[in-house]
Order: sequence, then structure tokens, then C-alpha cells
Amino acid sequence: MRIGILGTGSMATALGGAWVRAGHQVLVGGRDTRAAAATAARIGATGHGSLAEAAAHGEAVLMALPADAAPRSAQELAPLLAGRTLLDCTVPMAPGPYGPSLTTTGGTDSVAIRIATAAPDAHVAKVFGICHESIWTLPQPSFEGAPLAVPFCADAAAATDLTTRLITSMGCTPLPCGGLSRAALLEATAVLAIGVWWSGGEARHAFPAPALAPGAVDDEP
Repeated sequence: MRIGILGTGSMATALGGAWVRAGHQVLVGGRDTRAAAATAARIGATGHGSLAEAAAHGEAVLMALPADAAPRSAQELAPLLAGRTLLDCTVPMAPGPYGPSLTTTGGTDSVAIRIATAAPDAHVAKVFGICHESIWTLPQPSFEGAPLAVPFCADAAAATDLTTRLITSMGCTPLPCGGLSRAALLEATAVLAIGVWWSGGEARHAFPAPALAPGAVDDEP
């Protein structure tokens, strides 16, 4: 698969490296092409260039720019992103009195929706934002004997199919979470989890799998 990466930071590096290991053709793009060249060399990418060149390269394009800048960049690149799957891994957060806070309004408002509005002919998927970037440096992430589940939201069937194939190629399990209107839930979950980690806690301990006692009945909600 051809994948263009918009950005040169930690998520671009971690996910780009994972995709190179999975055999995909990755081109790293940045506003600073020297930074793009350095990131591409670090992960063994196919090449590097400008944001526009990365947008034009991929069947899939990763939006790995700051959350507040992502919609504006999507609008600038909209003609090049048309018909492509745009993977949004951004997390809209800012420091708050009790840890990081969400910078969108919640509900159905999300960076993913703003990106989709800015680039209406792209197929946006909200994905890869829940985990810390270090997780993507593992060869095949698995925990407690099971492959990592990767939640995502998308409207277009093409985006769902490509995102599913990409996650599977990384040795992970796709976890569809509905349409793009539910992307705000993933963004809020990421901010909550980051706050828990920063406070020294472990977010996964708050979400154990349901377990029925012997003889219990699994009632439908």
C-alpha cells in the first residue's frame, strides 16, 4: 500500500516505521523538507517531500499534524486528498487543572469532522490516536496474549476497508466503532487515557472485559 504522511513528529515517526516494517511504501511530507528527510531516513521510508507530495503519494494519507492545524492543512490540500483515505490520528487537548482537557466541544464535534468538512472529497477515518506512540514501535503489538485492538470510526466504505486492511497488516485487530459522528468519543477517550497515564495510573485497568459469574445470565442491554 502507498501511504503518505503529513508531519514529521513522534506519531509520524512511530506509525511510519510500523508501516515500513509491514512492507508498505511510505513517503514522509513536511513543511520543512529537511525534517521530512530526517524522519524518512530514520524509519527507512521510500522517500520524502513536501506536504503536497505526501498527500499525492498515498492511497492512504496520515494526518499527523497538530490538532488545531489539521483542518486548515486539510483544506489547503483538499484537491490532492480527493478520493483518498485520510487517517486522522490527532488528539485535541490542552493542559487543564486536572490534567489534559478536550479542546473540541464534544458531542458530534471532533477534529475528524472538521477535517472531513475541510476536505469533503476525502474519506476520513479517525484511527491510531488512542495509543501512546511507543506502542507503534513494537513489531506486532499484543497484550495478555491477544493482538492490540485498534478502534476506528469512518463513514465511507472505502475508508473502512482500507483502514481494516492497514490495521491487519500491522498484526493488530480492527475494531470498528461506527461512523465519523462517533469520532468525538475516540478523541475524548484518548484525552482521558492520557490524563490517567500522566497521573501514574493505568487506563486499561478501568476497562476489564465483562466476566459472568457461574450461572449468571447475559442480559441484553
